[in-house]
Amino acid sequence: MATIHRTTLEPTKLELLTGWLPEQSWYEGGGQSPALVRAGGFRLDDPEGEVGIEFMIVVDTGGQRPVAYLTPLSYRGSEAKDIPADALIGTSEHGVLGTRWIYDGDRDPVVRSQLEALLRGEAEPQKQSESNTPDPTVTVHGAGPGEVTGEARITRVLRQEDAVDSPARRVVTGWTWPDGTAVRGVVATFAGA
Repeated sequence: MATIHRTTLEPTKLELLTGWLPEQSWYEGGGQSPALVRAGGFRLDDPEGEVGIEFMIVVDTGGQRPVAYLTPLSYRGSEAKDIPADALIGTSEHGVLGTRWIYDGDRDPVVRSQLEALLRGEAEPQKQSESNTPDPTVTVHGAGPGEVTGEARITRVLRQEDAVDSPARRVVTGWTWPDGTAVRGVVATFAGA
């Protein structure tokens, strides 16, 4: 189980994402720099205990309307050899663990493996900011565990979805808009479902 440290991170995750997000093809902010706020998320555990896995939801408040993004992150203690170099979001100094290499989790094989385990019902989501604490607000819907095939697909730009009556296997979680409104939506599905 992952241990959450109450310490500093320089630069912060939001600072790193502010520079990285506008470079992504799915970014909806045009040419402007985002104004990001944390809005929600959850964690998954790496069975080997080596990689930190966080599914962080941020809201960009810099445009005409707020936009919610899912930013899966992986935290590693050294540069990863099995991840493309352009998947590196940046490095940061952790007050307890030292230098951390922070990658786009969608391109990290450990993150993808654990997300697929979650979709199959074989991994338990954890609260984003508490050690060893399951997060019951993250739910998996759709076909049963023996009926899922394909590759996990991450939803980058999040939409509120009140209805979850779809046969596709999917992960649903919540986030909070800047005005305090709590909503839920699909953050990942099995592409083959």
